[in-house]
Amino acid sequence: MELNLTRVYKCGGTNGTLTLNGHFICFTIELPWQENQRNISCIPEGKYQLRSRYSPNFNNHLEILDVYGRTLILIHPANNAIEELRGCIAPVMQLTGIGTGIYSRLALKKLLSIFHQLKENNDKLFLNINSNRYEYLRKIQQTHT
Repeated sequence: MELNLTRVYKCGGTNGTLTLNGHFICFTIELPWQENQRNISCIPEGKYQLRSRYSPNFNNHLEILDVYGRTLILIHPANNAIEELRGCIAPVMQLTGIGTGIYSRLALKKLLSIFHQLKENNDKLFLNINSNRYEYLRKIQQTHT
């Protein structure tokens, strides 16, 4: 099974929409793209396996596996990417600005519920990260031809 995260990149942060089979789950916030540099960049676009993880700091959350050049990339609660994230992804129920949102714990709870339902069927869950930049560029080119 595959979750899809479609991103929009901005200088101050990265906003996204998380879906499963075309159905909206939540929004996401991340750091801006900084060439995959540790602690200051969102991770590269691609397909990653997810697994369940627990830590005293974030309690139950998800880990994104096999990110090139990076370790411990998590999906955990946060409402401000610049202040609270170091390369991870935060689910939010509502976006409030670039790299900011609200109700992150509620969004994570919803995402974890979906993750565990899929795991009961012994399905591996993957996160496919992409952007709409190519669609945007295509539309711009069409209007100028």
